[in-house]
Amino acid sequence: MGVAAAKSPSLKDERSILGISPAIQKIVEVIEQVAPTDLTVLITGESGVGKEVVAKAIHQASRRSAKPLITVNSGAIPEGIIESELFGHEKGSFTGASDQRRGYFELADGGTIFLDEIGELTLSAQVKFLRVLESGEFQRVGSSTMRRVDVRVIAATNKDLELEVRHGQFRGDLFFRVRSVNIHIPPLRERPEDIDVLFRAFVEEFSRKNGITFRGISDEAMTVLRTYRWPGNVRELRNIVESMILLERGKFLEADDIRKYLNTYTPDSAERNLPVPVGRSVEQAERELILRALLEIKGNIIELRDAVAEQSQSIATVKHGTGNPVEVREHQEEQSLSLLDMEHKMITEALERYKGNRRVAARALNISERTLYRKIKEYGLE
Repeated sequence: MGVAAAKSPSLKDERSILGISPAIQKIVEVIEQVAPTDLTVLITGESGVGKEVVAKAIHQASRRSAKPLITVNSGAIPEGIIESELFGHEKGSFTGASDQRRGYFELADGGTIFLDEIGELTLSAQVKFLRVLESGEFQRVGSSTMRRVDVRVIAATNKDLELEVRHGQFRGDLFFRVRSVNIHIPPLRERPEDIDVLFRAFVEEFSRKNGITFRGISDEAMTVLRTYRWPGNVRELRNIVESMILLERGKFLEADDIRKYLNTYTPDSAERNLPVPVGRSVEQAERELILRALLEIKGNIIELRDAVAEQSQSIATVKHGTGNPVEVREHQEEQSLSLLDMEHKMITEALERYKGNRRVAARALNISERTLYRKIKEYGLE
């Protein structure tokens, strides 16, 4: 099974950037141009498009390739310890700091640091990050000693940083500093010609690693893959391929086989017929899914409550000959459950059920761990 790809001999991991679309070919060209330099690179695009793959390709094609590439997911680090994680801390600098610790920047000295989800950095961490970018200097938490590192920075985000700057959530000076070179990766739905390439590459890799013989796929089935909207982008495609190859035991795949797996990746599309929003982040999509579920729960509660209220009103009218149904209804509407209250309750119960394990709780709530961390802070559940 052949794998077509836009590749360059100068890229060490030749199969890292897969695709034949003009957009991917252009990205490879930009990587070749910027990799030998120390310019800061900002990679933008929806979740799952492959921002980390591009960051690795830049590092591997750079003069720093023999040094470490340190990957940091800013959104997965709680706000209270982000500065300690990035810049390190001294012993006793805060509760729980029992030892001295080097941060990610020190660990990446001489190499590259890939800071994913840069839009999640706190404003105070952004100030220190800007200093490192401009001078290579930083201080560990709890230290007055200035330290220096030689680090190439690659950042990534699925947020609109210009909008974040206008809303005061991201520093303007840092924004202009990190976007020295901006590589935007289009979503998979905008480059369907890459789906064949990626599908066959993932099939070949997974089949080889697991000793499974893949018997092929029909043209109609490939058409189903090309026309699906892929809200989870390349990451979703890889996950689906691995599930299909494993569970179908490598058999020849028809269109119905493909649809069976795609349905599990759409939010009840057959029942709700909801369009997939274009240009929205995974975080926004997760929040909308939660709110839809809460609305359904709320609707059921309101229906049940109204039924009970009508019965109670009927009994009260028979017994006392009084009672204004309109007034009763208005009172009931005032008692309507708040969506935020319901969301708070669901998160609290999940944390209690799983004894504070946020990763398991996030999985049970069907949201990302980063979203759960933010919700815990919003509701003061820390």
